[in-house]
Amino acid sequence: MSNRHHITETPRKVTPSIVRPYGDTTGDGMIQVSFTLPLPCDKRAEGAALQLARKMGMDPALVVHSKAIGPDYTFFVVYGSTNHLVDLSQVTVVERDYELLTPYEVNAAIRTRLRRKLVVVGACIGTDAHTVGIDAILNIKGFAGEKGLEYYTELEVINLGAQVLVPELVTRARAAHADAVLVSQVVTQRDAHIHNVTHMTAAFREAYPAGKVPLLVVGGPRFEEGSEGKLGVDKIFGRGTTPGEVASYLTHALVSSSRRSHS
Repeated sequence: MSNRHHITETPRKVTPSIVRPYGDTTGDGMIQVSFTLPLPCDKRAEGAALQLARKMGMDPALVVHSKAIGPDYTFFVVYGSTNHLVDLSQVTVVERDYELLTPYEVNAAIRTRLRRKLVVVGACIGTDAHTVGIDAILNIKGFAGEKGLEYYTELEVINLGAQVLVPELVTRARAAHADAVLVSQVVTQRDAHIHNVTHMTAAFREAYPAGKVPLLVVGGPRFEEGSEGKLGVDKIFGRGTTPGEVASYLTHALVSSSRRSHS
């Protein structure tokens, strides 16, 4: 009699190539959206919100929340069904092309290969006063259980804080012989983050000789993945980025590669 046990493998669930949103039941197409209309909060505004929802492909749609924002604006939350489908074969994803390193590995790589401290200058530029993002990456207390860049012994971190003018950022980066400049942008009204970053990249390229510009890294919740070339930066980090990801990228770009800002 055989003592061998037969192991039954659980079949892997196949991901469909076409999907619809899920609300109450699979494939019911239910979604929830929020928006503001420049109308006083009344029945006419609710009718306008439902008209907009139908034009977006939601039918039927229901206003589940409305609230006046001053006398002339209304905020809406609309819930309803959409007939639109998502084709996963048309979805493109920007994959991380560098290895995640521990603080020990980052420090060791900088010490043995760069043979000096790697200098990082960070700031919120323009009128942006939201330092939570840049502090989460730079300050030693860090974010999501990871220590910030100040914790790394081989990184020299200069945090300029909020509302830093671009000329001042360029001047401070040059004085510090920065290898990398990290800029956080949270304020996005009227595409302020786009204008600020393009102004910054132009200023750095004007102030530095060709090939000597520091690594330019920006972060914020509203930057589009893959738009580095359009903005003139080397790397974009979105929401949820941890200090370890940034440290690993800096090591990949400035230590593991042949790029150097100064000797």
